[in-house]
Amino acid sequence: MPKHKDDPPKDRDVDFDELLPYVGEFGTYQKILFCLMIPFAFYVAWVYFSQIFITLVPEEHWCKVPELMDMSVDRRIALSIPPETHGMMEGRAKCLMYDVNYTDVRERDLQVADPDWPTKPCDNGWEFNYTVIPYATVATELEWVCDNAALPTFAQSIFFVGAIFGGLIFGWVADRYGRIPALIGTNLVGFLSGVATIFAGNFWEFAVCRFFFGFAFDNCFTMMYILVLEYVGPKWRTFVANMSIALFFTFAACLLPWIAYYLADWRLTCVVTSVPLVLAVATPWFVPESARWLVSQGQVDKAVLILHKFERINKTKVPDQVFKDFRDTCARIQKEEEVDKSYSVIDLFRSPRLRKITILLVLIWMAISLVFDGHVRNVDNLRLDVFVTFTVAAATELPADTFLTLVLDRWGRRWLACGSMVISGIFSVWASLVSNNIYSATLAIMGRFCVNISYNIGLQYAAELLPTVVRAQGVAFIHIMGYVASIIAPFIVYLGFFSNVLPLLVLGILGVIGGVLALFLPETLDKELPQTLQDGENFGKDQGIWDMPCFTKKADDAECPTSNFRRSSTVRSSRRASIRGETLRSSMIQRSSIRSRRSVVAPPLEEERL
Repeated sequence: MPKHKDDPPKDRDVDFDELLPYVGEFGTYQKILFCLMIPFAFYVAWVYFSQIFITLVPEEHWCKVPELMDMSVDRRIALSIPPETHGMMEGRAKCLMYDVNYTDVRERDLQVADPDWPTKPCDNGWEFNYTVIPYATVATELEWVCDNAALPTFAQSIFFVGAIFGGLIFGWVADRYGRIPALIGTNLVGFLSGVATIFAGNFWEFAVCRFFFGFAFDNCFTMMYILVLEYVGPKWRTFVANMSIALFFTFAACLLPWIAYYLADWRLTCVVTSVPLVLAVATPWFVPESARWLVSQGQVDKAVLILHKFERINKTKVPDQVFKDFRDTCARIQKEEEVDKSYSVIDLFRSPRLRKITILLVLIWMAISLVFDGHVRNVDNLRLDVFVTFTVAAATELPADTFLTLVLDRWGRRWLACGSMVISGIFSVWASLVSNNIYSATLAIMGRFCVNISYNIGLQYAAELLPTVVRAQGVAFIHIMGYVASIIAPFIVYLGFFSNVLPLLVLGILGVIGGVLALFLPETLDKELPQTLQDGENFGKDQGIWDMPCFTKKADDAECPTSNFRRSSTVRSSRRASIRGETLRSSMIQRSSIRSRRSVVAPPLEEERL
């Protein structure tokens, strides 16, 4: 229970972040909620990555010749499949067969084909070598190879189109009916469409299922993610925000390929990774509704009841005066929000500097989203065991998030975003130029590690730079553009069918471009974030491109009183971490971020309690 020398004075502004230290910033109840993030982190990893393992196509496949099926594999390939060069390696054609009378070939008892025989496309289907990938997938069953090889790519893009619609729909549900109904709804749609996928008998049926499965992408976890962050004190949010991804999401992603491998059945994989989503219906019995959302709906008494539950479980006691001040502050903030509703995304483009910042944020986030998703899906082009390679690449999320937790509030956003993206690009280009598969895969995985860092920075950078009055809508717009970029990513990976060099080369160039663009954004570390449009227009005008917080922070600390620095750091961490990962919940960010000028300038509560 926190000790307080004096209760705060009457008629004092007390917002949610200032109330949390009384309730407990990371007490027993918050730890329980942190653990309850585990299943939802599993859900988003499986929703995001599962198509990779249900549409795998073995590297070795060839035309089926019914007349030769009783022969050994080696002999029928020698008799029916012409040789072909794949990159630097000699092999057999995947889409061509000799155009001869195979009954006559059998009667002549030939052992090998005549290379001068005419060829034709496969007309009786394909055979697949299931040695490396030990099960049939929807792509092999429906023979999405050769002329149809791009169908899984289109299906993945349709998935991201579904993610856009899902974000808009469930974002509206979250604002209108609450975060818990939206969390349950998005997971139920994911459950139903995931299970329905097993009945897909053609591409369009599969694509429709993927479209609705995309509704669950991001939303199936982010709703829970934000709920938990809202109840965690500012100094713990960086830990909870990053380590929930580093631990839970990473473990789920690393587990997924082995679920597919040992089940050895794409339909069972769909069921096992989709059915758990139905457990979200139990959420209301374990997870409280967002108190911030309740306040935004004028249901302050319900929010206070939830906070009393935190008191009881955390064994803390909040003074009655604090709750009274909290109610008064909520009433004032509601009036401020009514004014803010008159703004829209269009206002971000009305003034020159804010317009430039917005366009840069869109381009950078699109580059990050495209490069990240490209690396995720390019794993099959690395020409190594896809299950092992995917596991190692996914595991890079843990050190990336841990590293970010340690350095982000020391080194700042701009140069760290630039450096991680540029280095990711360098590793990717390098990997595309290396002929050895192991070396190339190692460099590509290093590129994935670096873009993981960029991705996590990018999630919060926009929310820190955009003014409070349009922050929610602006972040939603930027994330929608990220989904648009992700639609393109599968087609970049598809370039591997023409040359193994192209996917990583393109991803590398995009990474370098995105990293360089980040240098033209203002730094937000230890800065009071913009609230009005004019604040946004003026933000960072005094900064130079070579300004680096890690070089100036010590001098700034020496000049500022300790108490003021503590307050600045707390406000910054609160605002940053409370919106990290937010996509399309249009009022969630705003209601967790709005602070009046008066409450920011007022003496910090910490000083009065110490």
